Order: sequence, then C-alpha cells, then structure tokens
Amino acid sequence: MDQAGQGAMTARIERQLGALAAGAHTALRAGCRIIQAGDEAALGLAEAAPMAGAVASVRRASGAARIVARRLLADLGAEASVELPRLASGAPSWPPGFVGSLAHDEAVAVAAVARSGALRSVGIDVEPALPLPAELLDLVAGPAERDEIAGDLIEARLLFCAKEAVYKATNPLDGAFLEHRDVEVRLRSGTASTRTGRSLRLFLSRSPRLLALALVE
Repeated sequence: MDQAGQGAMTARIERQLGALAAGAHTALRAGCRIIQAGDEAALGLAEAAPMAGAVASVRRASGAARIVARRLLADLGAEASVELPRLASGAPSWPPGFVGSLAHDEAVAVAAVARSGALRSVGIDVEPALPLPAELLDLVAGPAERDEIAGDLIEARLLFCAKEAVYKATNPLDGAFLEHRDVEVRLRSGTASTRTGRSLRLFLSRSPRLLALALVE
C-alpha cells in the first residue's frame, strides 16, 4: 500500500474507532496506525527487553500499537514518552491513573485508553473483515453463539474478535486465563459473560475493520 493509500485507510479506521469509542464511553479514547517498517524502533528500553526474542513482525506491530497508545495517553495528560512494558501475562503495563488495551492484526495496530477513575478496565481487538477459517468455529463458538451467527463466518470472526477483547479487559482484574469457550458473547445485544463471573458490555463495528471494545465499568 502506497503512502496515499495508507493515509486514506488510516483516516477510515480512525473514524470507525472514534465513533465506536464515543458510543462506548465518553472517557474512552481510541486510535490506529497502519503498521510500517521501522515501527519497532518506537519501543523503549523497558518495552523492547521482554520482546528481545520475538520475530521482527511482532516487535514492529508492538511498536506501532505503542505509538498510538502514547498519542492517546498524551491527549489525556500523561507524559508523551511514557513506556508500556509487557507484563508476564503479555498485557502492557499502564501508567498510574490509566487503563487501556492494545491490539493488532497483520496490517493495523489499535489502542484504547481511559482514565482509571472512569473505567475499571477496557479491552480492544481488531481483525480483518474476512471469514473465520471454518475449522476454528468449534473452538470459538458455543451452541447458542453458533445459532446467533447462523453460519456467517465473518460474524464468527467478529465473535472471535469480541472474545479477545473480553479476555484483555478481564485478565488484568482476575488474572485468569480464559479459553474462547470460557467467554459467552451475544453479538446482537452487545453483552458478554465469563466463567469467572464477569459481565461486560461490548461495542462492535464491522467495516472497514472488525473491531471490538469490551468494558468493565
């Protein structure tokens, strides 16, 4: 994708994210970046150390997501140079007073942040608007969820996206590892529950990217 194409795609996804975040909570901020060569250089020392053994594409995507997160945090009053090192769980460590979440697919990195006084936790995920591979459906969806998506594999991928966002929102609070079938999602009502007893609100968008926000208030 050339520079003009990247700019146009970024603008479309930024509008998509802006509308999604505004509908989710007034305190929430979200943004995106098309992943580019060299984004791995954005990782600070504390951020790069836990990823020293990761392949270049993972470090690049992580750098891109942190570029977005730092911009959003600065808009909310945090230091522009704040680092978000990776914890043992794989989640980023957020500065005091803030909660947030990072995600990426092969092309796009996204972030969502808020002040911790407004939200207890947030999870975000992004996926290309493509069908979920059929062989993954049984791993992702329970019987009621399969009835709801009615064989639509793009909706199945949105279901996967929503469950990833739920995990990112709940793991920092509960420290529990959740399989996809440990999370039950209702796409139509925008709700989710977990085997650990959490109930969450979901906010979903389907174009140009599949996006999911999960909130613990």
